[in-house]
Amino acid sequence: MKAEILFSEEQKKEIVQAIESAELNTSGEVRVHIENTCGKSVLDRAAYIFKELEMHKTALRNGVLFYLSIKDKKFAILGDAGINAKVPADFWNVVKDVVIKNFKEEKFTEGLVQGISLAGEKLKEHFPYQNNDKNELANEVSFS
Repeated sequence: MKAEILFSEEQKKEIVQAIESAELNTSGEVRVHIENTCGKSVLDRAAYIFKELEMHKTALRNGVLFYLSIKDKKFAILGDAGINAKVPADFWNVVKDVVIKNFKEEKFTEGLVQGISLAGEKLKEHFPYQNNDKNELANEVSFS
């Protein structure tokens, strides 16, 4: 199965809407990247994708990547230095648990939407929207 066909066009739109909603009240940036296989440590691959998507170039280093490898059944959430310095040490694991609980029930869209919402709440808390904020990263789901 190709990564792009795991989600219908409507489901992709739901995920993008979740990203847009999460970013409404924050200067933080959220991306979702989905691919067929990881081929290595999920965190290493997520870090590579994070860099490829230039998420480390946000002004406040407050980007969050949701990375999913379908065939390998691997998932990671990677926050940049700015947000990682602000959230509790176990925060990303709590979000990951919520997402994976949904994934186990084959609720992939719902899992991502809930995870993105939780990340957005924390981003809003620590990086509230400012009048001069701009959307630094694309909101669409990326695939490889």
